[in-house]
Amino acid sequence: MAEERENRSRGRGRGRGRDGERQREQEQEGPSYDERVVDIGRTAKVVKGGRRFSFRAVVVVGDNKGVVGVGVGKSREVPDAVRKGTEQARKAMKHVFISGNTIPHPVTAKYGASQVMLKPATPGTGVIAGGGVRAVLECAGVHDVLTKSLGSSNKLNVVRATLLALSEMKNVEVESKKRGKATGDLLPPWRKNNGSAN
Repeated sequence: MAEERENRSRGRGRGRGRDGERQREQEQEGPSYDERVVDIGRTAKVVKGGRRFSFRAVVVVGDNKGVVGVGVGKSREVPDAVRKGTEQARKAMKHVFISGNTIPHPVTAKYGASQVMLKPATPGTGVIAGGGVRAVLECAGVHDVLTKSLGSSNKLNVVRATLLALSEMKNVEVESKKRGKATGDLLPPWRKNNGSAN
């Protein structure tokens, strides 16, 4: 009897170990993204037994190399809302054009009543932004940029306006060919000396 118990306990231990190894392999196989929770909103519904709370999480996901996405998750629990938002953001990831560590050109985008203005900046400036704008830009891989949030300060709309502004960015090389100009003519003044768009 004692030997059978030992064998059973060993078998259980091996099974758990295999499951743990499988989970680790799955985590290692999947690409690692920069995930940031921008906002967690709470709503309360008054019912007969009291109040029923639900949560909304706004999540930004990016690879810091020009790919970024925004997701919104709703649930009765905060962790579930964050998980849903992360999954949605990963599915909605899109490529945006960036020029080195900054953006190619100034742009202003509006989503709802929120308006965001982005301007390229010299190397070493950093991300001059706050809240949701900073999260989106850093997840996209922008390190030097000047920003200004105009209009409504609704965090979800500000995040979506920033993503819309990044999606409106144009590739300098493609634009130079369309206009029949040299790439250096379309670059910011501090980048003309380098003569490259990268």
